Amino acid sequence: QVQVVESGGGLVQAGGSQRLSCTASGSTDSINVFGWIRQVPGKQHELVALLNSAGAATYGDSVRGRFTISRASAENTVMLQMNSLKPEDTAIYYCKVDSHGLTYWGQGTQVTVSS
Repeated sequence: QVQVVESGGGLVQAGGSQRLSCTASGSTDSINVFGWIRQVPGKQHELVALLNSAGAATYGDSVRGRFTISRASAENTVMLQMNSLKPEDTAIYYCKVDSHGLTYWGQGTQVTVSS
């Protein structure tokens, strides 16, 4: 079992920046992917960013060039740096962790970008 906890989020003005963090605990020895997915109520979830164990990052088209996913110095923690935020980035951001063929999710954190 892996427990996933997000932190960060909140209200920010358009054009501003915000940083989210995701920490995994429990059976973390075989984590192969950390990722961020976002969802607006009533809409499909959208890939934000993925980071695999080799350090390769993948980004969704709508955030590429503005968001950066990276490992933090703390063990089993990844950061999502979000710059040049737009109102359409408003969503609940979920961290996910893939380990041993299973996916574990955090509780989500709200990001609201005001125009």
